[in-house]
Amino acid sequence: MTTDLATFAKENDVKYFMVSFTDLFGAQRAKLVPAQAIADMQEDGAGFAGFASWLDMTPAHADMLAIPDPSSVIQLPWKREVAWVAANLIMQDALVEQAPRNVLNRLLAQAEADGLRVKTGVEAEFFLLTPEGTEISDPYDRAEKPCYDQQAVMRRYDVIAEICDYMLELGWGPYQNDHEDANGQFEMNWEFDDALRTADKHSFFKFMVKSVAEKHGYRATFMPKPIEGLTGNGCHVHVSVWDQAGTTNAFADDSKELGLSTRGRHFLGGIMAHASAMAAITNPTVNSYKRINAPRTLSGASWAPNTITWTGNNRTHMVRVPGPGRFELRLPDGAANPYLLQAVIIAAGLLGLASEVDPGPRYDIDMYAEGHTITDAPRLPLNLLDALRGLEADTTLTEAMGTEFSTAFLKLKRQEWNSYVNHFSQWERDYTLDV
Repeated sequence: MTTDLATFAKENDVKYFMVSFTDLFGAQRAKLVPAQAIADMQEDGAGFAGFASWLDMTPAHADMLAIPDPSSVIQLPWKREVAWVAANLIMQDALVEQAPRNVLNRLLAQAEADGLRVKTGVEAEFFLLTPEGTEISDPYDRAEKPCYDQQAVMRRYDVIAEICDYMLELGWGPYQNDHEDANGQFEMNWEFDDALRTADKHSFFKFMVKSVAEKHGYRATFMPKPIEGLTGNGCHVHVSVWDQAGTTNAFADDSKELGLSTRGRHFLGGIMAHASAMAAITNPTVNSYKRINAPRTLSGASWAPNTITWTGNNRTHMVRVPGPGRFELRLPDGAANPYLLQAVIIAAGLLGLASEVDPGPRYDIDMYAEGHTITDAPRLPLNLLDALRGLEADTTLTEAMGTEFSTAFLKLKRQEWNSYVNHFSQWERDYTLDV
């Protein structure tokens, strides 16, 4: 594990470092720092004006310093003279409590204090579009059921293989790539890891996919619902919790239902109890709710939940338990902030453990065909405003995430919602001009 960035630069012929942080809206911000200056930056941090990004700050705030975490450094495989490194934000010698990576680190420390080590994997789906972002990049990708289409994936072989080659080079353990359920959509999978490392890799993956796509003349997007009528971009998260050594899965118990231990059920219970509030973070944009409340798509299914239910190996529910010792949360979408996504799962799960929350009844029906028969399961929010109201009302979760973070996030997201509802759309003209 790298501890000294100046040494890393000399050993790997790195000329520049991208000292990067992710703001509340998931945008990645960076300064390009010459290798000759990185020792000072590792000690003192790179300076940023917090107000210039999506953080709840004003121009009057002091300098915000991004302290690079050398353990996260990644040399860009497509431009080896540059290395990317995630940073932790401080201001006036104190952690910036609203900063997403700091929020995650605090919750991981809480889990560690409880003797737990959270491991996760993400399935980050994306579309390859034309440069202007209005059409899928492959005009021949028109099948009604395009999932796993081998011709379509091979027509974009150069992009997908280049990204996968880079993940192999980085030691991420990529194990499969496929054309997903929407025309123009792809998914690439790599091995699960400790939650912070997964969040850093997730951030870098989005940067890498967009960079390689641009190199080939395309535009990659993780937007939840970029094309009307097609399946949206999910970001499913596989979750397991281990002992501190990482050798014993605390979620695994073959004597229990679906091989999920009592502690695993309680962690899942926290997810179920706080799901409506979590949606504001796992599904953080106006567009997100066009995925989880989607009508029937061209392929026949949205593959997204709209009800808070759990099951065994059944993809029509919000949570599925595909095998012993882990579960998959199918709620998040491609707009989710990589750090806040991990943080809110851990926060809800730890609350479930602390209160020994039961996840409620397991359902094994096809929710798309028979979901109407379940009358007592809560529905997920219908829009971003409902989700924000749900998060604000769930004071147990907002306190677990941190009061400063929650206040900042809710404030800026309400501003985003207000901007959306103040926008005058063509739909209004089409449907109400002659009322």
